[in-house]
Amino acid sequence: MMALVSRNPRSVYWVAAFVAALAAFQTSCMPASWGAAALLHPSRRALKVSLPPGAENVSIDGDGVQLSGWFFGGSPPRRGTVIYLHGSADNRASGLSIAQRYLARGFDTLIYDSRAHGESGGDACTYGFYEKRDLERAIDTVPNKPVVLIGVSLGGAVALQAAAEDRRIGAVIAVATFCDLRTVATERAPFFATKREIAAAFKLAEAQAHFTVDAVNPVAAAPRIQAPVFLIHGQDDKDTPPWHSERVFQALRAPKRLLLVPGAGHNDALRPEIVSEIDAWIDKAIPLVAAVR
Repeated sequence: MMALVSRNPRSVYWVAAFVAALAAFQTSCMPASWGAAALLHPSRRALKVSLPPGAENVSIDGDGVQLSGWFFGGSPPRRGTVIYLHGSADNRASGLSIAQRYLARGFDTLIYDSRAHGESGGDACTYGFYEKRDLERAIDTVPNKPVVLIGVSLGGAVALQAAAEDRRIGAVIAVATFCDLRTVATERAPFFATKREIAAAFKLAEAQAHFTVDAVNPVAAAPRIQAPVFLIHGQDDKDTPPWHSERVFQALRAPKRLLLVPGAGHNDALRPEIVSEIDAWIDKAIPLVAAVR
């Protein structure tokens, strides 16, 4: 059995914040420019994988950016399309096993680099504010519906926010999502940063990237989601504690499931034993969507 393996590294903006912390420790302050840069500019992981067999290079017109991806189309009839959304400081290569698995299970599959990641355009990550619009345009390009979203960390948060607005999305699997950007970023700010400094960093980030931090809010989007949602979270996740997914779960009104994976951290919840759980859930979710629409 092929495992779904997330190679999503811990977000580099937190690493950048830690480096800033070491430098700022002597002065006991966090300049707003450091915090804003750490939030907006994850590092770009170079794409080291050539075009996989059966894949087609695609360029997607996102919301003001060009997105680079791979599309895997199977022989008809198809059940729909699975779209994989990677995490921060990652790229589409981490979704190859997912693309191959669900192509074999009767779905077309699409994996692409999020804005400011991999080979896609843009230099600011907004954690769903613009990314959900990019995803909407990506869905425009796929021939077979419904769409099943599988998102990890940042990708999970984007999937949830998009599903609240786009009824073409038939099911969502969100792994290690955050509940809202302000909360998770504040949790991970350097220990010496004051509330005033954190607020100043958010304000500067908003001005530089032309977005609103408080609008990046999966838990607020959750009640408007009509598609079934499967939340998966590592029980020992220290980066984004599982209560983030628990808050989203409580807010959902659609058919839902929450699975906390014992012993798993932020990047290893998609263990081999979880794969069959996802497969079975998707098999039930798609007919359920067809029945309620």
